Amino acid sequence: MPEAPKTSSKLPENYNYNLQEKNAKALEFIEDVTANADEVQKRVLAEILSSNANVEYLKRHGLNGHTDRDTFKKVIPVITYEDIQPDIKRIANGDTSQILCSKPISEFLTSSGTSGGERKLMPTIEEEMGRRSLLYSLLMPVMSQFVPGLEKGKGMYFLFIKSEAKTPGGLVARPVLTAYYKSSHFRNRPYDPYTNYTSPNEAILCPDSYQSMYSQLLCGLCQNKEVLRVGAVFASGFIRAIRFLEKHWRVLCNDVRTGNLNPQITDPAVRDAVGKILQPDPKLADFIESECSKESWQGIITRLWPNTKYVDVIVTGTMSQYIPTLDYYSNGLPLVCTMYASSECYFGVNLNPLYEPCEVSYTLIPTMAYFEFLPVNRSNNSINGVTNNSKEHLELVNLADVKLGQEYELVVTTYAGLYRYRVGDVLRVAGFKNKAPQFSFICRKNVVLSIDADKTDEVELQNAVKNAVNHLVPFDANVSEYTSYANTTTIPGHYVLYWEMSLKGSTPIPPSVFEDCCLTIEESLNSVYRQGRVSDKSIGPLEIKIVEAGTFDKLMDYAISRGASINQYKTPRCVKFAPIVELLNSRVEAEYFSPKCPKWVPGHKQWCNHD
Repeated sequence: MPEAPKTSSKLPENYNYNLQEKNAKALEFIEDVTANADEVQKRVLAEILSSNANVEYLKRHGLNGHTDRDTFKKVIPVITYEDIQPDIKRIANGDTSQILCSKPISEFLTSSGTSGGERKLMPTIEEEMGRRSLLYSLLMPVMSQFVPGLEKGKGMYFLFIKSEAKTPGGLVARPVLTAYYKSSHFRNRPYDPYTNYTSPNEAILCPDSYQSMYSQLLCGLCQNKEVLRVGAVFASGFIRAIRFLEKHWRVLCNDVRTGNLNPQITDPAVRDAVGKILQPDPKLADFIESECSKESWQGIITRLWPNTKYVDVIVTGTMSQYIPTLDYYSNGLPLVCTMYASSECYFGVNLNPLYEPCEVSYTLIPTMAYFEFLPVNRSNNSINGVTNNSKEHLELVNLADVKLGQEYELVVTTYAGLYRYRVGDVLRVAGFKNKAPQFSFICRKNVVLSIDADKTDEVELQNAVKNAVNHLVPFDANVSEYTSYANTTTIPGHYVLYWEMSLKGSTPIPPSVFEDCCLTIEESLNSVYRQGRVSDKSIGPLEIKIVEAGTFDKLMDYAISRGASINQYKTPRCVKFAPIVELLNSRVEAEYFSPKCPKWVPGHKQWCNHD
């Protein structure tokens, strides 16, 4: 993920010395806060509680101005989003009293996690932008220890804004990165070699995703020799950019050859910004055409951008499914995950960025928030089985007290008004940096399907299938068993459902009915999924594959042959293991796709009645 600008202004004569000095200070900061992790955490909690001593939420739970850890843990409950949703709704509807935070809520950051099918709204305050920028400013000093000379070239990052909405009370609600890219921290950043990107701001901030992608790729091609690192936020987004290039390289080549921007790019600000970069270059156009017209696109990154040293994308968690594709396109360049962050809070950095993706761990920076950890045990026969601890018996562990190898659910208390909030991420302690733990990201709790930013859980999938099956009733048919698979071999990736049918009627079921089933499932899924289908184009049409009768018996036989207990076996609602996917695909009788996009509008459904 690209980093925030530092505070430098113009390029002074002794800049290299200053750059080294700034890098040294950043690394010294990491040393200091990790060496004193517990003391820093106590101070952070005291700061949060003293600053918010008079807010309604803390008074409601009887904290009574206390700022010590013991009292805080004793009286403040561990919560999920649903516990504070009434407070969030009050703020969204325009209540400006000090409900969660003493400072004014500046906007809501929309989470990729959902509640009731709608994006969760995370409160934030102006000063949080500074805290995020601090974490960003640590990334390149760390990276420069392993890959020197990055200040001598540019980064080709594919960065995009997403749609935003206004709450009934007038607050903006948008994803955290959209908020960052639109902020003065990013737009008005002073010159800094570490934030020197091939994409002009105007291309990044263009709301039309086609024009944005086209312009960013074109600018990256024009500056191909200067590019030292490439990336996007998620692996899926970077692969979409490469597939976009596969589809449009001929027109991009024509722009490079003639120096004239494709008339399809109509945004005036984008045309002006790209026009300052684009110059006629027939030789470069010939080179691009020669590489892109070859039958194999293996290593296309290093072929077109020959000085690239690494790919900067998130490939942990569900994004790990894209690693083989990234390796193919990049000729095995290092895949670097630099930081760990969410809408709730920015958490930590990767201090060993060149480690293999399976070995990546993040060091939580103790100044970002107050961190606690709920021990979890994932059962072997459950896909995501995090133990459901009752709220009355939650024994949380402090940052400095976690144990090596143990898995925990992350719980945060933030400066912006979240108190003992369960983030939903399951982490494993992989090691320590001084006295601060380093965590590997294991999984997102309860998620069974994910292609991009979407997160679909088992309950949601079950309800969607239940709604779809209503189309089969007139034919006296039902779905006797089903499972699902996130197919990322297509770009964009898409959800696949395998259905084994129970047919009692004699009337054949027309293909259009199964297509209606596909669309109904999509209409039933959360707004993040539907946005990915409609607006971001990051998810392809959902597919239903009808499998032969007895397929799920074969699936059970296979699981038992590998040691599963016949008494405890349950059909998995999502499959990932390649032999199981192959077994299912070998027994497919028919395939159907969703015929059109589901309905989606920005914001929450209940806001649509407001101006």
